[in-house]
Amino acid sequence: QVQLVESGGGSVQAGDSLRLSCVASGGTFESYAMGWYRQAPGSIRESVAAITWDGGRKFYEDPVKGRFTISRDNAQNTVYLQMNNLKPEDTAVYYCATLKWFPQGEPDSWGQGTQVTVSS
Repeated sequence: QVQLVESGGGSVQAGDSLRLSCVASGGTFESYAMGWYRQAPGSIRESVAAITWDGGRKFYEDPVKGRFTISRDNAQNTVYLQMNNLKPEDTAVYYCATLKWFPQGEPDSWGQGTQVTVSS
């Protein structure tokens, strides 16, 4: 199985930017489509973005479209989520996951999550 570790979260003000990273180990990273999810307090875990194994196609949910960019570096076994113009409603724990299918296939493995807090 693949182990995933997210990092890069923090507390920022509205309008600021963060870049999240997810490093994979224990598997063949380049074989997997990858996704970013988030879960706010009292809410279910929701999809944010996804990327194919080769980075050729990307998917974004409407709330982050135009603000977030997903990318990957297979040589570094890492997927990124560049988050620009952050809004308070982006506050959540962000998780990365391997996906069975692009863009919203069932996740196979989850990271532990990284907290993003955006204040007004």
